[in-house]
Amino acid sequence: MSSSLAVRPSPAQRRQSLWLGLLALLLFVVGNVHQTAIGFDSRFVMFAQEMLRNGPSFFPTTYGQPYPDYSATSTFFVYLLSWPFGQVNSLTAWLPSAIASATVVVLMYRLLAPYSQRWALASLTLMLMSLMFISETRAVSLDQMLAAVAFAVFYLAYAADHFAAPRRLGWVLVLLALGFAIRGPIGLVIPTGMLCGYYLVGGQWRRLFTVGFAALGLLAIGIALTLWLARLSGGDAFVQDVIRMQVVGRIDGSEGASGPFYYFSSSLGNYAPTYPLALLTLAVLACSRKARNSQALRLVAACSVAGLIVLVGLSIPLAKKARYVLPMLPMAAVVAGYSFQALGGRALAVLRVSIQALWLILPGALIVGLWLAQRKLGEPVASLIWISVLLAVLQILAVVVLSRPHWRSAGVGGCAVLAVWLAYVGVVEPLQHAQYDTREFSEAVYRTIQNAPAPLVLQGLTKDGKAIKFMVNIDADLPATFSSSADRLQTLQGPAYVVVSQDDWQALPADVSGRFEQVLQGQFDKQPYLLMHLAQ
Repeated sequence: MSSSLAVRPSPAQRRQSLWLGLLALLLFVVGNVHQTAIGFDSRFVMFAQEMLRNGPSFFPTTYGQPYPDYSATSTFFVYLLSWPFGQVNSLTAWLPSAIASATVVVLMYRLLAPYSQRWALASLTLMLMSLMFISETRAVSLDQMLAAVAFAVFYLAYAADHFAAPRRLGWVLVLLALGFAIRGPIGLVIPTGMLCGYYLVGGQWRRLFTVGFAALGLLAIGIALTLWLARLSGGDAFVQDVIRMQVVGRIDGSEGASGPFYYFSSSLGNYAPTYPLALLTLAVLACSRKARNSQALRLVAACSVAGLIVLVGLSIPLAKKARYVLPMLPMAAVVAGYSFQALGGRALAVLRVSIQALWLILPGALIVGLWLAQRKLGEPVASLIWISVLLAVLQILAVVVLSRPHWRSAGVGGCAVLAVWLAYVGVVEPLQHAQYDTREFSEAVYRTIQNAPAPLVLQGLTKDGKAIKFMVNIDADLPATFSSSADRLQTLQGPAYVVVSQDDWQALPADVSGRFEQVLQGQFDKQPYLLMHLAQ
């Protein structure tokens, strides 16, 4: 890549980036105090609860035993934030992810504002509208933290080449080590691959090999240290579990498998509108005869290659989840917003106007969509009326700023972002937490056991699945026995309690179920569950 310098971020742009990051952080955490832990979050909240009760460890723990799939780094972040409060809540659990997302906002603005403020704001708008970005920001997301690390590595390399910033190889290595600490081997490989892709596009072979070999050495040290700490934490058997869950299981598909083109196709929906618009922008540029070989265009090429490396690299392991490719999203946002920088060319102008039209109609479209969704789901949402009023206000505001050319892109885009977040935080998120709530039933069970103590049996609740969703609401070391067969209940001696789904209970033989008396019934993770009692 050319070594000629762009106009580096001005002091004003640096201040603007910090203000944007602060505003974004406030948007990311609004209304998230004391929300229930549901789904995948339950596991990480339980990790932090046990660390808060039992002290820091090298690996997170469940039921007092080390858990092999992750290191304790992200859990330690939540632990530090929760320690002053004496408990883990949704704010302290989600804050590391929100800070990571805000960091991406700051760095993206600093990367693009020297070329065009319109490009910077448009790219941020498209990224902030991505549902995967929103849902992972408001969760305990190791992949969102890794996305921030990877984008920071890319930014440091680019700023050194084009913004006359010092070359900070030491900081790059620190970030790569942090990525490994957060996400294991994949946390170092992804940002290294993106950085090597940047140097590859620029023909910087010496730096490519220097960084590549340094990262390889860092990877070897990280793996050796991880295995040593695993042996200290749980012995040789735990070392084998770490290797299986963090490496082998992800590659051979034993932890779940998807097709080789899963990320390329699923991202059309999971990362909409950013990813589809990035593909469309690249197609327009490929067909355009007026696209000039500018420094901005070379940045688009570097981001495209970096994003492609993430998609291709993570397509090799058989285990795939949509959130794994989050480090690709900032790169796709840079590409998708390029039409706001390149003002020449009819095709790019049409694309730019189309994006603005999408932003313009979005608040009104969300009003219609939310009401239709409520009717289809049959789930009343108490806040839907006032959310609709606020969306209507945003729609009117978007139409008003449309007539002001200086504010058009930022104003209409800002209204679109606020509309999407308002709909998600005000309607979608509460609906998800109401449907998949586990707190009410779990706390009722715990109160019953405290009032009349007896051993607890979790029937059909897998230790690494629904049992975690139960235990995360207790926030105490509650001993429990795990059972999956009717024979265990047949030989169970009272007094004892049994937590079981209503469907599983009805499937038991009458001579087994007849021994128990129902104490509680409630909804647990979208299913009816029972608390049964066996007298002495």
